[in-house]
Amino acid sequence: MWTGGRAQLQVRALAEPPTAGVAMRAPWGVAALLVATADVLAARFGAVTVSGELSGFSRAASGHCYFSLKDADGAPALLRCAMFRRAATLVDFAPADGQQVELRGRLGVYDARGELQVVVESLQRVGSGALFEEFLRRRARLAAEGLFEATRKRLLPAHPRALGIVTSTAAAALRDVLTTLQRRAPHVRLIIYPSPVQGADAPAALAAALALAGARAEVDAVLLVRGGGSLEDLWAFNDERLVRAIAACPLPVVCGVGHETDITLADLVADLRAPTPTAAAELAAPVQAEAVAQLDLTGAQLLRAVQRVMQVQAQRLDTAALRLGQPARGLLNQRQTLDSLAARLGRGLLASQSRAAEPVDRLAQRLRRATQAQLQREPLRLQAAAERLQAQDPARVLRRGYAWVEGMDGRPVLSARGLRPGQAVRAVWADGRATAEVLQVEPLPPPADHGDGR
Repeated sequence: MWTGGRAQLQVRALAEPPTAGVAMRAPWGVAALLVATADVLAARFGAVTVSGELSGFSRAASGHCYFSLKDADGAPALLRCAMFRRAATLVDFAPADGQQVELRGRLGVYDARGELQVVVESLQRVGSGALFEEFLRRRARLAAEGLFEATRKRLLPAHPRALGIVTSTAAAALRDVLTTLQRRAPHVRLIIYPSPVQGADAPAALAAALALAGARAEVDAVLLVRGGGSLEDLWAFNDERLVRAIAACPLPVVCGVGHETDITLADLVADLRAPTPTAAAELAAPVQAEAVAQLDLTGAQLLRAVQRVMQVQAQRLDTAALRLGQPARGLLNQRQTLDSLAARLGRGLLASQSRAAEPVDRLAQRLRRATQAQLQREPLRLQAAAERLQAQDPARVLRRGYAWVEGMDGRPVLSARGLRPGQAVRAVWADGRATAEVLQVEPLPPPADHGDGR
């Protein structure tokens, strides 16, 4: 009786045992014996249907699939299976280790190793149909309530200070998440909210862990993670209690459950779905080195911008100082203009005298005397103008102990009403300047009118 397994076929003879006095049949060749055995199996069993748990599933580059089938109760029986590309293209799900399947195929012998194997012609999951239909019904009902709407999903913090992890402490997913976050963002504080991730008690425990994370409010976001498995293994993440707990959580939730092809209701309601637990950790925290490099670049750009502004303002200040500190240049220009006018006037008088006739000599003499008198008065007027101009020189006023106040842009402050507390101003004396801050502005009342009232 065949039980299946890795046992080598050890067939001693397929013919009747020899009898005394009868010559023994020639020994079998290995290949011939394997072929004969395969023929016996095909004739005895034909097409067989076997159910069990997938183990060691692999898909070759050619498209052929190879795996083993074992009993779900843990019995030490193992049946080798091969499913060629034509049959593999007809499979309507993604086979993975741990799945309960039912296959139909032909028993045979793999000549290269002398092993019993099944050439699989069809493969389907066991029990997944009813679960998948329930999954579709729940998804439609919860979607009608708006729990999966994109408008209700929240953005994750760009630079979290602390992250919560909801998963089993014995899960490989926890190790993957911790390793990834330690490599990418070792500065982020991690808090684990342990919970079973499989079994009848898992949905309530997962919902309670999420509620605890939201109530304690000690993290910026929560990672809900679990490794891959069958639809039955991940069924806790399709539980309506967990879905509503994710929707009610006050913190952003990143769901990384199973492999890339696994979709659960927890993925749909979460603020962000990650294809794997490792991807959830990568999405939740940026790389520390990249953030530091970006910060250094921004700091350098800001420093250059400040330096450019300071250079421009320094040039404006130098220009204003030059214009303010050279009032004598304007006086020199006026003196040169006056000399030029006097010279033109003299030349005009000489020309008039040369052209005038004798009767106008007296007029010429009067004009000369008047001109001389005018020329004698002009230096006095020029001197008075120079004295008035010098009296208005701000530097002379400052040398008498006064100071003027100007804004940081170099413009003078003409009224206290133009100031405000906290404003930076500059006070200028004859021998220097100082920058000050306005602490308080106290406008004075207008001066009283001392007229006679008429």
